[in-house]
Amino acid sequence: MEKKPVRCLLLACGNSLRGDDGAGPWLAAWAAKRFSSTAGLRFVVRMQWTPELAQDLAQAESAIFIDASTLAAPGVALLHPIAPSADSPALSAHHLDAPELLALAQRLYDSSPGNAWLLTIGMGSTEMGETFSAAVQLGLPRACMLLEDTVRGVLSEPQRS
Repeated sequence: MEKKPVRCLLLACGNSLRGDDGAGPWLAAWAAKRFSSTAGLRFVVRMQWTPELAQDLAQAESAIFIDASTLAAPGVALLHPIAPSADSPALSAHHLDAPELLALAQRLYDSSPGNAWLLTIGMGSTEMGETFSAAVQLGLPRACMLLEDTVRGVLSEPQRS
């Protein structure tokens, strides 16, 4: 793979029928609408990140992973850079985390995004339903701001050849 045709790949995961777990797909839909006329972006939304996504990552200059988190306080949006996992990913047919997917792309295609970030928002509830908890509803504007700033930053960088 010589050329990186995608400037920024946004990979969201979550279950939109399980309350706050749907925050990742919601944020991806928000970004897709916000950047609908912007070239160089690609959006992929899945219930889980699976090994097949390694090929998409190998073709992207940058990646932003979006997910709900059980580790952060409900509604708290966090963004941090990530790198490929130092350990070889244990191939799972069901789910890989973001660093494992980056490592898999590097291992299988000898290519992975030059920059990658993980945007999470803490979940308060995974009850059945399509409604977010009050905490997540309050945290979504900050998550949107972080996502928009990151995408704009990626797109303002010179394209690698």
